[in-house]
Amino acid sequence: MQASPNTVDPAEVAKFEAMAAEWWDPAGKFKPLHMLNPCRLDYITTQIAGEFDRDLTVHLPFKGLRILDIGCGGGLLSEPMARLGAEVVGADAAERNIPVAQVHAAQSELNIDYRHTTAEALADAGEQFDAVLNMEVVEHVSDPLAYLTACKTLLKPGGLHICSTINRNAKSYMVAIVGAEVVMRWLPRGTHEWSKFITPDELYDLLTQAGLTPVDRKGFVFNPVTWDWSLSSRDLSVNYVTASTKT
Repeated sequence: MQASPNTVDPAEVAKFEAMAAEWWDPAGKFKPLHMLNPCRLDYITTQIAGEFDRDLTVHLPFKGLRILDIGCGGGLLSEPMARLGAEVVGADAAERNIPVAQVHAAQSELNIDYRHTTAEALADAGEQFDAVLNMEVVEHVSDPLAYLTACKTLLKPGGLHICSTINRNAKSYMVAIVGAEVVMRWLPRGTHEWSKFITPDELYDLLTQAGLTPVDRKGFVFNPVTWDWSLSSRDLSVNYVTASTKT
């Protein structure tokens, strides 16, 4: 079988390797993700529970599910999935992220299979998952379609793919780049490239081309007054998330 193309962008990986030690510092360079994480988890857990008929009020509701957190970073999503009972593989192309994630999981007494690898390598190895979490990664790869195709290959039939990214418009430039990187200095300058942002319609088209069936999309909306995030069915102007299935 022909190996999948490598969609890793070395320059993008280097950006996150430089920040690896700060993953679990809620006031550090990943402060935006710590702030967004409860909203992300609300969407993810609701979609998984709905797709696999799981009751989130019971103990270990995701027991028996195998979940891949691709681009896992320090494990901000992997750990909650493991606490809900899932068998979790956390994968990241940035090698320095993995020991950070492993140490924190050990401190939290969680068994998570963290690997320095890529979606393409996992697909070529024949790995299969019930759900693939693909959060804030697609805007950093060199070939989004090839990358999403690898993610589709990693899903079992009936599997669920959850993908979040950033819209490409004037507002997202002002919020995600000028606001987050220049004004608030939440992220180092150059963390994001506006030209790599993807509109919701473009992402739906890419997901469909990759062989997935988009079934839902919501916006992540930041409220500067209450200083928190919420889900929106209508406002996908900056951060947004999609759910797709594999038939």
